[in-house]
Amino acid sequence: MKKNPGGENAISRRKFIEKTAILSAFTLVPNFVFGCKSRTMPDNLTNIGFIGTGKQAMDLKKYFLDTGEVKIVAAADVYGGKLKRFADEVNQYYADKFPQSKYPGCTTYSDFRELLARKDISAVIIAVPDHWHSVIAILAARAGKDIYCEKPLSLTINEGRAMVTEARKHERVFQTGSMQRSWPEFRQAVELVRNGYIGEIKTVKVNVGGPPVPYNLPAEPVPSDLNWDFWLGPNVPQVYNHNLAPGLKDEFWAHWRDYKEFGGGFMTDWGAHMFDIAQWGLDMDSSGPVLITPPDKDHQFLTYQYANGITMTHEPIKGDSGVHFIGTKGEIHVVRGKLETTPAELKDRVIGDNEKHVYKSENHYKDFLQAMRKRTKPVADVEIGHRTATVCNLGNLAYELKRPLHWDPIKEEFINDDEANKLRGREMRKPWVV
Repeated sequence: MKKNPGGENAISRRKFIEKTAILSAFTLVPNFVFGCKSRTMPDNLTNIGFIGTGKQAMDLKKYFLDTGEVKIVAAADVYGGKLKRFADEVNQYYADKFPQSKYPGCTTYSDFRELLARKDISAVIIAVPDHWHSVIAILAARAGKDIYCEKPLSLTINEGRAMVTEARKHERVFQTGSMQRSWPEFRQAVELVRNGYIGEIKTVKVNVGGPPVPYNLPAEPVPSDLNWDFWLGPNVPQVYNHNLAPGLKDEFWAHWRDYKEFGGGFMTDWGAHMFDIAQWGLDMDSSGPVLITPPDKDHQFLTYQYANGITMTHEPIKGDSGVHFIGTKGEIHVVRGKLETTPAELKDRVIGDNEKHVYKSENHYKDFLQAMRKRTKPVADVEIGHRTATVCNLGNLAYELKRPLHWDPIKEEFINDDEANKLRGREMRKPWVV
């Protein structure tokens, strides 16, 4: 096993094994626990491992277990308390559901590379902060694992393209966690747009929050069960603050997403959902805008322009985050759980068999598992996730540079703009440069 990055928190292989053994002792379920009833665990479940066991992973755990198609056999995290909580809940689930089975327990690892080395794991669920997505996904692809990775797919444009390249090279099934593509109101909105029910699309309004800010939180003592240096991973060193990595008693969502060193603000956090639906509706899953203009005297809002003339604006206004398509014959406004159309009757329009249809998924997690079995692309394939994250990152770069940016979506580079092109990537610490 390679050593962790340098620093006081780096651990030797011997100490790592000792810590893993101690942690596993608390999470393994003895076989006798399963001896009181007759139900047994099916033999055809897919073995998966979780990398990241925080707040989002706790939700994903439930969604994947609810499919009835997986067995969570391992989890990895640098925060010991969260890792133990996750494994304990997994073990209790199986103890209650399959009491006769000889389930060895959800094995825990403080280094995700140990999890990736296991040959019995078919897929990994990546639910870590954005600054880790590309490194873990690429190493997972190289380890032969199929991948479910939370959105936004990547922290930078270059990392997203590298994730696509590695997934394709190693023939991996890769689902981005843009689960709105598996929700009926968004699919209906997109099919109405694609079939011309509101005429020719003129503009799209996307309502999500704004860009990130530079990290500015004060230093706090690092919890004893958190390997802070490993949490930072590829990032340059920053001081610890519990708002970045909340403890077990903290109920809020981690604020690392607010800071450009770790996330992309609400532009990528919610934007990865709503710009994704805009891209889907405009049939731009393999492309993107050509001009991005920040607010100025001629543009009230950040404005994207596509080669076909359609514009898309980022309008962070009050109300639910959503997407508003405006056409020559009507409008469609969609948020989670609600679809509004003009004319009103369009909302319930049944799209005919001979009309245009998009990929239909009714369960984002089952769709991933089905794609694994069939070796096909899922509803939110890695290329789709990358293109959506790119739209979000382009907007953040325009906000940062405060000037229009001309983008080539085929070459994925800015036109005659060295300064902007340098910002397609970031500095990354060894050994995490992948």
